[in-house]
Amino acid sequence: MNAPKVSVILTSFNNAKYLGAAIDSILAQSFSDFELILVDDCSQDDSARIIKAYESRDSRVKSLLLGSNTGMSAVRNRGFDFAAGEYIAYMDSDDVSLPARLQKQVDFLEQNPETGAVGVWVSRTNHDLTIQTGIRKCPPEHAMIVYNIFNGRILQILSGTMLIRRHFLEAISGWNEVVRYNHEMGFFASLLIHASIRFANIAEILYIQREHDNNTSNLAVSEENRSSMVATRHQLRRLWGGVGDEALRCFRSLYFNEKLSWGDRRIAKKYLRRIIETLVERGYIKPEESALLLADMNRTLENASPRRWQQFCHWRRKRLGRRG
Repeated sequence: MNAPKVSVILTSFNNAKYLGAAIDSILAQSFSDFELILVDDCSQDDSARIIKAYESRDSRVKSLLLGSNTGMSAVRNRGFDFAAGEYIAYMDSDDVSLPARLQKQVDFLEQNPETGAVGVWVSRTNHDLTIQTGIRKCPPEHAMIVYNIFNGRILQILSGTMLIRRHFLEAISGWNEVVRYNHEMGFFASLLIHASIRFANIAEILYIQREHDNNTSNLAVSEENRSSMVATRHQLRRLWGGVGDEALRCFRSLYFNEKLSWGDRRIAKKYLRRIIETLVERGYIKPEESALLLADMNRTLENASPRRWQQFCHWRRKRLGRRG
């Protein structure tokens, strides 16, 4: 048999209540040349029975039931070990992919051979999908995605929405299984640094993220916020070889939408500029892409500035037509 174009790796842990809807959303895709690898991380609920039932009914479905709980990164790696597709897609067991998701992502990579991985925008809903609670609009531009990897922002590519060319995963030997929280930031940084990848997001809602009490993103929030800054420090060390506490303190304030003092604003601007300059120097972004990042930096700092400074910037922009 010919290998499928896409291998979808759907990971599960104690999500039997929502697992069937997640699987059905992949089986209902308008793009049909795929295999669906269901990897269960030693669930204690009815997940294994549900997975086996789907495997018995559809030849595209393959199951992998792990004997011990290993964590998200390891589960994704075990799925990749079984994957045969040219492209690898991810899916979380409590979410839903809209029917056109895979087709639009495959089309995007086919039409943009310089891009190695593409995500999509996400609608966040309540547990039964009846109420939209928000939209996660990850930046479509490679430069903004890369910039966010190093400045502490969480919106890069949502890994559960990603379609990636398999050779990029092979180049970095998959996901880092040591990291428990915020493993995505390090994963994307490794792809950039070691595999020279270019990223993108399709600016269209093609994925629904379900919010419920057992959702991993709602667990240990304070620990995840803390580890986000630890991860940012680590990525900046990879970029610069070292980073001081003052940079992390300013990035943390920006992360939590806090106002900055005049002194902290200058410090934040210095380090944000340094990130942009380093990305260009190392070839992670093209020189012409830096203008987008500088504009974003100015907007971010203006929003974090004291109210009087914001009013002055607004007045000057209106009167003179230029940014402060």
